[in-house]
Amino acid sequence: MAIPIIAIVGRPNVGKSTFFNRVLSQRQAIVDAQEGITRDRIYGETEWSGHVLRFIDTGGFIPDDMDIFNAAVREQAQLAIAEADLILFMVDGRVDPTASDRTLAQFIRESTRPYLLVVNKCDSLNQNNQVHGFYDLGMGEPVPISALNGRMTGDLLDIILDRLGLEESSEQNASPDTLRLAIVGMPNVGKSSLTNALLQREQTIVTPIAGTTRDAIDSYLKWHRKDIILVDTAGLRKLS
Repeated sequence: MAIPIIAIVGRPNVGKSTFFNRVLSQRQAIVDAQEGITRDRIYGETEWSGHVLRFIDTGGFIPDDMDIFNAAVREQAQLAIAEADLILFMVDGRVDPTASDRTLAQFIRESTRPYLLVVNKCDSLNQNNQVHGFYDLGMGEPVPISALNGRMTGDLLDIILDRLGLEESSEQNASPDTLRLAIVGMPNVGKSSLTNALLQREQTIVTPIAGTTRDAIDSYLKWHRKDIILVDTAGLRKLS
């Protein structure tokens, strides 16, 4: 059975990368209070109750913004939704639903993909009441979590398995050993273009602007029946 893919989507700064790092138990995606840190789709795998799950971290979805980067980030999020077996729609529980939340909720509903509404930043039991304002998004029962301190993230992973129709304690999705191939070089020499060419899809954002790639981005490629992980890296710079 193929490894199920779970896409994490939401507007900027709702905690998608923090949750991604939490479930992977490593700092694979850059996290910062500044909006727009994550740009490309970032893949990572974790095992839960005997199942391997592949998560996709996406950049913040800003509807109708035609800035070159925001438009590209939006396209990357749409591609993640298209390939996902399950969508985690993440919102910030400390504020009421925004216009961007509502627009993205409608887009996810129209995608016909299964989804879960995840209300992040519910850091204590008392803050679970924060979820009530999100029912009117029409996304079903909200799941409160705190990606920062890990509260309820295990419960969410159990819900993900249930939604995917997976039973606990199965080894059927055990991930085989794979070759990790890193692509490194100075900024703007074509690392992301090479990655996209090998994958035959727009996996990473490519622009003439040096420094477009910020994270080390894992992509999965099958070549002559062998699994390969391509790692597109940010450009190396000389020490000043």
